[in-house]
Amino acid sequence: MKILIVFATVEGQTQKIAGFVEHQLSASGHDVQVFDTENRTSPVDLEGFDMVVLAAPVHERRHPKAFEVFVSASREDLGKTRTLLLSVSLRAAFPEGQEEAWDYLTEMKMRTGFTPSKEMIVAGAVRTDSYDYFEKQVLNNVVLGGRKVDLVDGVREFTDWDKLRAEIDAFCPEL
Repeated sequence: MKILIVFATVEGQTQKIAGFVEHQLSASGHDVQVFDTENRTSPVDLEGFDMVVLAAPVHERRHPKAFEVFVSASREDLGKTRTLLLSVSLRAAFPEGQEEAWDYLTEMKMRTGFTPSKEMIVAGAVRTDSYDYFEKQVLNNVVLGGRKVDLVDGVREFTDWDKLRAEIDAFCPEL
């Protein structure tokens, strides 16, 4: 099967997730290509792909603009193939935040006019070394709600890799 992974990243976790998905699908024998929506100099043609995996992070209730522009501009072609949308957010890491994480996805679908075949919220990561003072305050007081999280070198991943693997397997059966 020929599969395209289209992603956007802000701090690097969604790129790591896209790489994980690429490795999993390639190891299953699929022909996988990856496209970063920030690479505006490289056109992407959706013709000939059997499936498309879309992955983007949420920051300040929105997915990256370049990602949403790509989805909106490509919605007709995306609608012709099976699509899996992975919405990556820190809110998805906590039971009380999952409803809001789903709201981010709903809002993106309304803005782009595109509804994927399947969608999943995926917990992201914290990378405090890249945050300024304001971002750290928002993270600690709003996003984490005062929760203390253990960091290793300023990073804490909340992504459930086993759950993601299972979702990818369910969406894209082996050859």
